[in-house]
Amino acid sequence: MNDQPNRPHQPYDPYAQAPQAWPGQGYQGHQGHQGHQGFQGHPGYEDPQAAQQYTQQWQGQTWETQNHQPVSAQAPDPETAILTPQSPPQRAGAPAGADTAASAYGPATVGGNARVTDAQRARAEGRSPIIEPGMQPAALTALLGLLLAGAAAVGTYALLVPLVVLQAVTAAGWFRLNGMWPARQGIALGFAGALAADAALLASGRSPAAILGTLGVWVLLALVLQLRSHADPDERMYGLMATVAASALAIVAGGYLAAAADAVTVGAVAVAVAVLARALPLPTPASVVVSLLAAAGAGIAAGQVTDLGTSGALLGAGAGACALIGHRVASYDYPSRFVHFTAGVALPLAAAAPAVYVLGRALA
Repeated sequence: MNDQPNRPHQPYDPYAQAPQAWPGQGYQGHQGHQGHQGFQGHPGYEDPQAAQQYTQQWQGQTWETQNHQPVSAQAPDPETAILTPQSPPQRAGAPAGADTAASAYGPATVGGNARVTDAQRARAEGRSPIIEPGMQPAALTALLGLLLAGAAAVGTYALLVPLVVLQAVTAAGWFRLNGMWPARQGIALGFAGALAADAALLASGRSPAAILGTLGVWVLLALVLQLRSHADPDERMYGLMATVAASALAIVAGGYLAAAADAVTVGAVAVAVAVLARALPLPTPASVVVSLLAAAGAGIAAGQVTDLGTSGALLGAGAGACALIGHRVASYDYPSRFVHFTAGVALPLAAAAPAVYVLGRALA
């Protein structure tokens, strides 16, 4: 049991006078560490006069425990003392500028910083966040366009082979462009819609009504499948939009099968030339103008081989403009290399299919 009386707790004041001795005891100093003892009072200080004399001897000194050593310090004169903010004490052995360098950092956080994407970094640096597919995807687009043009000249069933490849790459590329991968169900659904539209076109004598009918049925089917999904509402909405758009693009690409053979030849050649010209290292405005002029020139050249003649320039320019729109969509917001070799290859040709069909019928 502790036989010492309870002492009232007082805040530490470095300029206060030394504490008075308790009756019957001396003042016990700091004894917390081996090899060191603080000042111990003497039992004879029960006398008030002796205690006052002891206090006067220690007046003007402070007891500090830094490094566990008593340090004497002259008490400041209360008449001339100026209250100024004090800097925090520096740790022993720390460099002189350590506290200054540490104060340059912000407060600690528990959430951390979110990763900055390449597109956000490009915007912060004043650069465009758009990266175009480049020459290799453009070359693949040109190759697929030339295959469509040659197969259209051969016959309807020959045209099916490159068309089916275009529709499959379109469905896969659109899902990856929207950040959804693998999304096998949506890709399979979009590709199945394209095959259904092709079959309906062949069964109906290449009537464009088959495309519209298949598109309506597939939108309803995608809606039913997404309603049966157990994902979050936001994810179901994103999946529905991506599935509907992928199915629509793949089905609309079947317009090459509904269009006249000469129109397909002229339009596919114009798209091939326009995409190659767009991949040239030119400023964007100049590149767009050069691409449209090249598409019109390719339309005139291909029109001379077919029955369209000089009217192929208009069809080539229209198909080239739609191809540039598809090219721009595939370049959105720092896409990956896989997007460049799927959506970047297929979207220019898929977007040009309606223009090929409409202008081909108008100019025939």
